[in-house]
Amino acid sequence: MIIRKKFKFEGAHIVRDCSSDRCKKSLHGHSYVVEVFLTSNKLDFGQMIYDFGLTKGTIKDIIDSFDHAYAMWNKESDHFKSFIKANSDRYIIMPVSPSAECFSLALLFMIDKILQATAFKNGEGEVSVKSVRVHETETGYAEAFRDDLEWFRFSLEDIVFSPAIKDEWNDPEMYDKLTSFHSKKSGTKPFVNPIAERKFE
Repeated sequence: MIIRKKFKFEGAHIVRDCSSDRCKKSLHGHSYVVEVFLTSNKLDFGQMIYDFGLTKGTIKDIIDSFDHAYAMWNKESDHFKSFIKANSDRYIIMPVSPSAECFSLALLFMIDKILQATAFKNGEGEVSVKSVRVHETETGYAEAFRDDLEWFRFSLEDIVFSPAIKDEWNDPEMYDKLTSFHSKKSGTKPFVNPIAERKFE
């Protein structure tokens, strides 16, 4: 069984080395729609794969990070990176090109890490992200699946969020907690879902 949660953001980028001159040479933006598909091996106490309300926390903060932000490939020149940092409070530096394909891949990667770092408290099964679909326009989208993570080798530390983005998270230290948990490969999970009040046993 699969459930889907939809998110939206307005973001800007340049996609270097693509075929279109407008796309690879000019700053431009899109109204993105993100669909996150989750699955599990069983239903929780509320007979759900995963409560949609729980996606409004850390997962929403990660996706909302891209809203009104400039996403750039870390291969950009130091001069260009400095220009963006000096002229935009909200920016993200990525280890991959900010194409729809790589947005979907990076979001899948981060959401997967978030779920691994979350302590479930309502009888959830093995909740995992099956895929992430990113619509760049009304007519085109890219969808990344778990197997696609093999295409690139990068870490959470390779994705850099500007201080202004972090300040707007519910927990400004959220990403630091996430990277620390995965670098240690063990320890207490930093994100804990609330314990639901149960009426039926």
